Amino acid sequence: MVISVVLVALPVFLQAPWVRFAPASSVLFTAVLLAIGLGLERRSEPRLRHLGLLLVGFSGSWLAGSLFWGWARLHPLWHLPIEAFALPLALAGLGSRWRLACGFYLGSLIGTASTDAAIAATGLMPLWPEALAAPGGEAMLVLHAAGLQVLQPACLALVAGFAALLLAASRWLWQRGELGQVVGATLITTLAVDGLFLLLALLAPGLTGLI
Repeated sequence: MVISVVLVALPVFLQAPWVRFAPASSVLFTAVLLAIGLGLERRSEPRLRHLGLLLVGFSGSWLAGSLFWGWARLHPLWHLPIEAFALPLALAGLGSRWRLACGFYLGSLIGTASTDAAIAATGLMPLWPEALAAPGGEAMLVLHAAGLQVLQPACLALVAGFAALLLAASRWLWQRGELGQVVGATLITTLAVDGLFLLLALLAPGLTGLI
């Protein structure tokens, strides 16, 4: 499940700054990920095939992220619909040989939906476009203010509630076999990445990848 963890965390450290400067090339890189994934999926070695399936699922998340952060990042209400573009295909594929690819994509989508829901519930959604549209110095101040708002008792209680739900869901999924472990690993990693993002927003906003 280490691979799932790495693939969930990768967009934060690689895709976010890449999309900001060259969104078209980030979109085109989806084809590279998909080609590698399909190639590995045909290998006989189980570990390589497993990696290939995860890369196929990851390519869907990568494409959605590239499209949103490249051209629609100032419109947070578009985030989840764009991320969910492959939802029907992923649901249909759960019973096929591509179930691990579909599970990774669905786990990432659930994690994204949980993060967006927490942002909305804590009242931070208006700060999203404000931070992304502001000049560098001002954007860092907005992100820092957002981090401080999360630490307010009411917001912190809401965030803790969302975290507890994700942890409980991950634990339940982990006991449901390989597919459940893939989904559970993506949820746990989403939670860890969100925590890291909050820490960076408080201590080093410029390293969040958003500005």
